Amino acid sequence: MGIVADIVARSQKTEHGFNDLQLSADEVVSANDRAAASEIALALLDSQVHQARCVGTFILGHFAASDPDALHILKDRVSQDSDWRVQEILAKAFDRFCHDTGYEAALPVIREWLSATVANTRRAVTEGLRIWTGRPYFRDHPGEAIALLSALRDDESEYVRKSVGNALRDISKKHPDLVRQEVRSWDLTTRGVQQVHKLATRIIGEMP
Repeated sequence: MGIVADIVARSQKTEHGFNDLQLSADEVVSANDRAAASEIALALLDSQVHQARCVGTFILGHFAASDPDALHILKDRVSQDSDWRVQEILAKAFDRFCHDTGYEAALPVIREWLSATVANTRRAVTEGLRIWTGRPYFRDHPGEAIALLSALRDDESEYVRKSVGNALRDISKKHPDLVRQEVRSWDLTTRGVQQVHKLATRIIGEMP
């Protein structure tokens, strides 16, 4: 497939940032119907070039709200990718899904991904929706965002815990009392919870 080879070659020139990779994905989507674009995305996921897999992930994110198969591929396949840069794009793709679906309407899928066995899947949500209370629905329901994140305070994955702590810290900038009230109820006897607590209270810990 010539277009795939062209995208792979072009994507390799991107060493920093994701804008050019997003642009490549947008061009594929605009020039092809969903079936053809999805086929290109799947071919890119097979590439040894991480930038190409990022483009494929961006493409799937574009269709995730309207194509359950695209969402499943993101959850079941892309989450298995070992490259952290691909995981950053997975987080962006999941947020795209939530945006296109509507954040409130996406709540069942948000909860499903947060309870997934694969750490990268859980982290796609905690990281992808940052800043949580800057997103529609969670802007008006900060307590729900805090509750969803706090449920992962003792996650087995440090990768996830760091994302959770940082996301709660973000929320604490506008809702310090809500975050302070939540963390006061935590059992701090485990290292994981201590780590999330330290990150979450980095700002409010210095406030009266």
